[in-house]
Amino acid sequence: MELLDALSLGFATALTPMNLLYCLVGVFIGTAVGVLPGLGPTATISLLLPLTFQMDATSSIIMLAGIYYGAMYGGSITSILVNIPGEAASIVTCIDGHVMAKNGRAGTALGIAAFGSLIAGIATVIGIVLIGPSLAQAALKFASPERFALVVFGLTLVTFISTSSRLRGIMSALAGLILSTVGLDVVSGQQRFTYEIPYLLDGVNLVILAMGLFGVGEVLADAARRTDDAVVALPVPSRTSDLLPSREDWRLSGWPIARGTVLGFVLGLLPGGGAMIASFASYVAEKKLSRTPERFGRGAIEGVAGPEAANNAAAQTSFIPLLNLGIPTGAVMGVVLGALMIHGVNPGPQLYIEKPELFWGVVASMVIGNLMLVVLNVPLIGIFVRLLRVPAGLLSPLILLVCIVGAFSINNNVLDVLVMFAAGLVGLLMKKAVIDPAPLMVAFVLGTMFESSLHQSLAIGYGSAWVFLERPISATLLGASVLVIAVSLIAPLLVRRLIDAPGPN
Repeated sequence: MELLDALSLGFATALTPMNLLYCLVGVFIGTAVGVLPGLGPTATISLLLPLTFQMDATSSIIMLAGIYYGAMYGGSITSILVNIPGEAASIVTCIDGHVMAKNGRAGTALGIAAFGSLIAGIATVIGIVLIGPSLAQAALKFASPERFALVVFGLTLVTFISTSSRLRGIMSALAGLILSTVGLDVVSGQQRFTYEIPYLLDGVNLVILAMGLFGVGEVLADAARRTDDAVVALPVPSRTSDLLPSREDWRLSGWPIARGTVLGFVLGLLPGGGAMIASFASYVAEKKLSRTPERFGRGAIEGVAGPEAANNAAAQTSFIPLLNLGIPTGAVMGVVLGALMIHGVNPGPQLYIEKPELFWGVVASMVIGNLMLVVLNVPLIGIFVRLLRVPAGLLSPLILLVCIVGAFSINNNVLDVLVMFAAGLVGLLMKKAVIDPAPLMVAFVLGTMFESSLHQSLAIGYGSAWVFLERPISATLLGASVLVIAVSLIAPLLVRRLIDAPGPN
């Protein structure tokens, strides 16, 4: 099938009234899921799966896809406004997005997140059409050793996102790695750090930890800063023009959006990559490439634009390995794979021939869905920003209420709420000690992937570590990790030597 004919078929499929309706329902639910912490796209898609049984396969996948990439944008709203990451991929957005809100630039942050996601979404669809199938074939070479090397590379970069000192960043990351080991060993099934408490057998829940460290921790820190008679609201822009990115904001955000889109496109194709690592990698890249890295963590718009473009691009490209090869790259794609099989669709190379309307209809719906997200959310930016007019003394209890409902809704367990508040106290102590919790969260997510991919890789290599060096991709990634560590250790010494060197006579 010719490319233009395929695109025509895709848009003809996606623009039917019922598919438009399902796309709208998907992005609306996805945005709501992203705003409300606790549920998440995986659980939402799982809960809504029975509702798709009476739908045709194309309509159901269009709706489920809308939920996924809609949640990526929805997560940025609470991250920016109240420092609560609605999704794991929005953790990085908290770093600069919430500082922008504190500085009276919440509308600008929300605007660049929306438009950045739109640009990344459209560019990603173009990439999918042109080179997606070829890259999906290359992703077949990405097995456990490559996934392990990718995680190692991520762990070497994790301290670069810290807004505090490098040593404090390493301390935070180590705490995250230790927390990731709580629960049952992935190989032996033995208990680790559970202290015979049944609740800890499944480990620490990512969403509970994120809401506690960022949401509850921020509320407690704000309460500690204010006196009893001080009621302070965050600054709100007075002009309508201040609610959207200015020309200078676009100048600063253009290249970060482009680089974030490319990173998200590539990492979304890889098993173990996904939106979380894509947004994290984008933030690290922008901080390292910036001429003024000290601005990051203090409200740099690049720290919002790049990660938001990256997580949206990764969410969309993750459908390519699923549809082309039948390989789910994450939990969400695993549920979508189940939906396809329920409808009698076998994803793989033959999908182009057997179900061209499904493949190209889903791809075309991504363009329409991203436009719907902008149309739905940009007019509401002013309303979102007005939430900041609520005095902190009134807003804080509302934030706690949202966190409590979100934590309880995960497992209907009061212990989840208690653990969230315990994490909030830890978050408060980390703020008092000027230790950034972001490296902890990223290392916590990567720690679980690190352990599982390590065991699987050693099983492939019959216990030999040479399996990582025998494969070109994993060897390259590990070499890059060693190079990053060497540069981070040597560069400060060279700078110090240059400063201490005597000047010319």
